[in-house]
Amino acid sequence: MAKLILTHEVTGLGAPGDVVEVRDGYARNFLVPRGLATAWTKGAEKQVEAIRTARRKREFATVEGARAVRDSLQASTVQVPVRAGESGRLFGSVTTGDIADAVAAAGGPALDRRKIEVSTPIKSLGEHKVTVRLHEEVVANLSVEVVPAR
Repeated sequence: MAKLILTHEVTGLGAPGDVVEVRDGYARNFLVPRGLATAWTKGAEKQVEAIRTARRKREFATVEGARAVRDSLQASTVQVPVRAGESGRLFGSVTTGDIADAVAAAGGPALDRRKIEVSTPIKSLGEHKVTVRLHEEVVANLSVEVVPAR
């Protein structure tokens, strides 16, 4: 078992700043190469507090605040304009950054793109559902409508 400090949120494992123990292969082949975690050392333990402080600044202060944002996100549909061919197929795909920018442009809250989860890549026009993790206890289902750019 390898002891690691998470630097990014990993679904089902933990949030940035958490110290976790995972199997050696998972650490060596997935988490560390992708920059999602670093090896735990006594010196790195000091970094944990800096990571946690940065995380607290980014997330919503209270569960009630996150629930209010969830309700406003679920009540609306966000339009994302993209370049598409005549058959409705996209040139590339819609990224989480595109979705976060569209929410901000529509007057919604500034979302961290790393908190947006897309189950399958969005590569066609139409309406799609994505999940936004606003808080440890609050998850919003966002409706995203992909429209052709003019």
